[in-house]
Amino acid sequence: MEEKAETEEKGASAESRPAGCMFCGAILPLMERCWSEAAREHFRASRVEFLKGVRSMLDDRIARLARKERHGSHVTVE
Repeated sequence: MEEKAETEEKGASAESRPAGCMFCGAILPLMERCWSEAAREHFRASRVEFLKGVRSMLDDRIARLARKERHGSHVTVE
């Protein structure tokens, strides 16, 4: 019972992980057993920073596409 509670606190339980997924089946258990809490926290933070970078690129692209292009020329009328 305690093992299940500890697993759920760390993330997805073994039953909810997709079958056949290399990350869920091999890498995630390795991370949970071998890496220190500091290392796990570092990689969590790096994922957040990566996603912020992707968000920034998307925001820039959206801004570029949303700009209205000017057609023709501007003429001052007196």
